[in-house]
Amino acid sequence: MQRKAWFEIHDHRRFPGFLRDLVTDALEAMWNAQDVYGPVAARLERALAESGTRCVVDLCSGGGGPWLRLSLDMSASGGAAPEILLTDKYPNQRALREMHGGAGVCFHPASVDAMRIPAELTGFRTMFSTFHHFGPVEARAILRDAFERHEGIAIFEAAKRDLPTFAAVSVVPFLALRLAPRIRPFRWARIFWTYCLPLIPLTLWLDGLLSCLRSYSQADLRELTEGLSGEGYGWEIGEERRRWVTITYLVGCPAKRAMAEEAELAAAERPA
Repeated sequence: MQRKAWFEIHDHRRFPGFLRDLVTDALEAMWNAQDVYGPVAARLERALAESGTRCVVDLCSGGGGPWLRLSLDMSASGGAAPEILLTDKYPNQRALREMHGGAGVCFHPASVDAMRIPAELTGFRTMFSTFHHFGPVEARAILRDAFERHEGIAIFEAAKRDLPTFAAVSVVPFLALRLAPRIRPFRWARIFWTYCLPLIPLTLWLDGLLSCLRSYSQADLRELTEGLSGEGYGWEIGEERRRWVTITYLVGCPAKRAMAEEAELAAAERPA
């Protein structure tokens, strides 16, 4: 396992909740403005089709993540937008509530721990730029739970331990400065903590660097999924690249649709 254990500032239990919300608001704004996760839209669409579901349970959603833009990218390809349920252990309720109903997006108001997903929350699971927050034991438990409950799961990470990604992170504070006045609803607290006392840009920069150091490589992901295969469930690991963005992905699919079609074919071939 190459990944190293670090911590991120806005995840620390002593980091003020209102500042955490402002940081996750800024992250969502940057992801959507730059369409960071646009390159994975087609792959995610294929995974949903293979799993035979249009229901998505997004874990560790923060302020909403990239789903508002990503759902539009997926519907633009000709298919119906998936039904997305945003969840988080520390839900940014104001931001999530404002996304409710937009492009098939709704939110779960109660705290949802990605390690202990309630049985009633069923659907294809997604995690964007949050999987590295979990140590190897916790990360494998998340994957094992999806495998054992026969739910699809897709992990997407923009963080990576290489020089181009470290260089891209250096641009993040400037993006935060540019986008802060455009984030809605307008909040004077955001202006103060972005320009007067620039704690938000500083936190985004430091946490971006730490995210890269904590990220899982493709080899790490293969190690985490070792032994979690069979029973109609398979894993796919790789990268999607577009311009300066490189997204590492791990997709697990139960192939429900394929199995259902095989069962229907077998039933049709049985003698009456």
